[in-house]
Amino acid sequence: EANGGDGGGGGPSGGMARSYGTGNGSSNVNVPQRDVRMAREAYAVNDVDASIQAHQRRAHADEGHREGGDVIKSIVYGGLDGVLTAFAIVSGAAGGSLSPTTVLVIGISNIFADAISMGVGDTVSTFAYHEHVAQERRREVWEFENYPEGEVSEMVDLYEQRGLPREKAVEVVRTMSKYQEFFVDIMMCEELQLKVPTEDDNPYKDGAVTFLSFLVFGMMPLLGYIIVPLATPDASSQVLFATACVMTLAVLFGLGSFKSRFSSHTWYHSGFEFLGLGGSVAATSYFIGLLVHELAKDYFGEEDVVIP
Repeated sequence: EANGGDGGGGGPSGGMARSYGTGNGSSNVNVPQRDVRMAREAYAVNDVDASIQAHQRRAHADEGHREGGDVIKSIVYGGLDGVLTAFAIVSGAAGGSLSPTTVLVIGISNIFADAISMGVGDTVSTFAYHEHVAQERRREVWEFENYPEGEVSEMVDLYEQRGLPREKAVEVVRTMSKYQEFFVDIMMCEELQLKVPTEDDNPYKDGAVTFLSFLVFGMMPLLGYIIVPLATPDASSQVLFATACVMTLAVLFGLGSFKSRFSSHTWYHSGFEFLGLGGSVAATSYFIGLLVHELAKDYFGEEDVVIP
């Protein structure tokens, strides 16, 4: 009875806009939804009329905010990690009184190596998550097919714990259980707190975005060591480091401002938040480099640390 009825196990009938039951067990959702950008703007200014208009103005989910939201994590995560890694290298090298040539050699080689590591790590971890979700989903499908009453009972108990009267919970869950693919996906979210990947989720894309973000933003602190000598060949190491600091802080503020588009904070709040983070990393790295330089001088008995 739990998985019987007019829907069977194949999905909703009656021309429902959502379609479930793709080949890999994921949900393929492509339905008109409210204008999320307008909804966020309405919420920010407490405008109820604008919120109503956002709900009435429908747009397909994968034609707007979803694609931007899918890559924003990789851009911010990879970009922030890249610029902070490079800035830490530059700051530590400045504190350790290393030459500009040494800074470029260590900086560029590390940025490329770390960018590859970050991109591969993002791809592998995403694949691992997808495999874990797929395995859990296969188990839930098997349990539903062999003991549907137990799965229905679990969902009823879960909804009752969240405040829904038991008779209403039974009614809701019994209705959902008529549509196996839909019901299993709901169980994945509600019971296991796992998001079922869609066909549009691409681990290679996430890894590529992370790699490029890390590489592009990671090169920013080093640009001062590349560009300034072209204009002023006799520029001192202090001038090069100061230029790197200015460029890095500008990039951090811009990256933080960009992040604010996807959060409730203002652009300047997020910008200064990233500035504070970058300043803390640079100061820590600079003074550690200075300390190691002084200790190395005493240990090796020479003025400068020689990098082989």
